Amino acid sequence: MTISEPTADLYTQADGLHEAFLRAGYTTDGVLRLLGDQAHDALGRGEPVPARRICAGGGELGVLIRLLLLGDTCSESEVAAALRPVSVDDAVRHGIVARDGRGLYAAIDLRPLDFGAGNRWLFSDLDGSLRRHSITEDHVLGVGHASLSLLRATTTEPVGRLLDVGTGCGVQAVHAADFAGHVTATDITDRSLALTRAGMAINGIDASRYSLLKGPWFGPVGGQKFDRIVANPPFVVGPPKVTHTYRDSGLDLDGASELMCRTAPKFLNEGGTASMLASWVITGDDWRERIAQWIPDDGVDAWVVQRDVADPALYVGTWLRDAGHDPRDPASAEMADRWLTHLQKAGVRGIGFGFVFLRRTDEPTDLLAEELSHTFEDPLGAEAADYLRRVAWLRNHDVGDERFSVAEGVALEQVSTLAEEGGWEGVVTRIHRPDGPRWSHEIDQLGQSLLAGLNPDGLCLDEVTELLAVATGDERIDPAAVRELVEGLIRHGIVLPARWDQSSRKTSVHSQ
Repeated sequence: MTISEPTADLYTQADGLHEAFLRAGYTTDGVLRLLGDQAHDALGRGEPVPARRICAGGGELGVLIRLLLLGDTCSESEVAAALRPVSVDDAVRHGIVARDGRGLYAAIDLRPLDFGAGNRWLFSDLDGSLRRHSITEDHVLGVGHASLSLLRATTTEPVGRLLDVGTGCGVQAVHAADFAGHVTATDITDRSLALTRAGMAINGIDASRYSLLKGPWFGPVGGQKFDRIVANPPFVVGPPKVTHTYRDSGLDLDGASELMCRTAPKFLNEGGTASMLASWVITGDDWRERIAQWIPDDGVDAWVVQRDVADPALYVGTWLRDAGHDPRDPASAEMADRWLTHLQKAGVRGIGFGFVFLRRTDEPTDLLAEELSHTFEDPLGAEAADYLRRVAWLRNHDVGDERFSVAEGVALEQVSTLAEEGGWEGVVTRIHRPDGPRWSHEIDQLGQSLLAGLNPDGLCLDEVTELLAVATGDERIDPAAVRELVEGLIRHGIVLPARWDQSSRKTSVHSQ
């Protein structure tokens, strides 16, 4: 299939498209209203027939859904009416639609989305899921699970200057325009920047509020510093070769993630934060050792969260299919073999994937790397911001001298099994936080008593510890061990300093 390339001035059609979409109701709410829940869910699964049946009598909105979401060929008269005031000739010239002899079909992915702040539209390349399409080297990926997870992991607290490294279709940059005074977005391809600029324009974001710069990594921004950095870089682990710019960095193995972790702090203002997707190879027993080498020794608070681990075969197969390769094809099989051989020679046993959250400080580095593989619903953005605030608080306070409370809603969970002689026998007791990442910590009877004695208007921690020792007659209670326990619970938001504001935990959930 031959598709016209979008020109650098695609953005000039944005106002006309905006007018057409509003008139027809081509928004997230409008599409859902027309299709209904069942057809909408089917479309999300890649099953177009239920939606196509409904769109047959859906007027201009039905035409736009068939054209832009289902990949159908529509008659030129239908498209002309649905896209007005954008003419068909202009739409073809700018790579929005193309002709196939039977009519017009979408040459680009152009869809409505809602990230939690109302309707937005984004431009990206077709992924071939509903209509056969070749994925080229400079393919601009649309909004997928990875980019949505980064949206959820980025706090929306107002910020001055924000940098989006490797913007792709501009999803992070468009989202950031809701809470950042100025957004700078970088990428290495003209195609990506053209689609991002069009996305900014169609959503009415003033050109004075953003800058689009071409170049790799942090090169385009020189010595500038930012209040926040977001990045969904080409982090795919593999040979040092670029076949698709949206996923391949040209750096060996996990070199892209390492570069971002080492470099990002240099471009943050004091107190500035970064939210980044990353992946890392697992060659030994502890994946955290590799990440620790990437984080600077000074000037950073870092929280690294491993969300998933894939074995090499699953990893390679997934990314080959993502690029449109059939694993049964001999050429694809050869590519997979070379990829797996490279990973094997490097001793890769698994590939971890997750988030890196950073905060620039003028203090020695504080690093916590941990797994978060269980399911939870709350977005990580507010939690990451709160975690970094709690770390800053710990640095500046002696916990023994402070008063605390157990966070709202925290529960004690006891697990028991039937004993051989009958009755229930306790196996483990945990303190459990019901919101955010739903952290839980094993805790013994002394720990339970300690937490029960915490009161924001009562005794400080050292005093509670002394009182507990007297009450139990246990002189073995170690104040240092108590402090270590409480510090860990503070990091996970289970125990909070007196008068701590928990309101930042409440945030809207971004949805597609």
